[in-house]
Amino acid sequence: MSDFLKELNNLYVPPKPKVHTVKIQGQNVVVTLEKKLEVMQHGEDAYMWKSATEFVLRPKPVYKASYPVLKKSTKGYCFLDNDIHWPNAVVEGGETWQR
Repeated sequence: MSDFLKELNNLYVPPKPKVHTVKIQGQNVVVTLEKKLEVMQHGEDAYMWKSATEFVLRPKPVYKASYPVLKKSTKGYCFLDNDIHWPNAVVEGGETWQR
């Protein structure tokens, strides 16, 4: 009986450790589980190489165009029921968004 148990123990193959890989700019990299989940959350295209062995999240683009003030001008919008979200037509003496 003990020979049988020894043979069963010899048949046991320990499971291989899980290898987590991500592809950054066409290059496969082995990372930790936490880093893999972070890359999956943001997407692989959102990362770039900082050095030969380290990658970082790309900076988000800054949109600079902001026109918070609505003023009268020589040519501008005419709004439906004075609702700024429904421009009806472009008319003389209408309103435009300005800085």
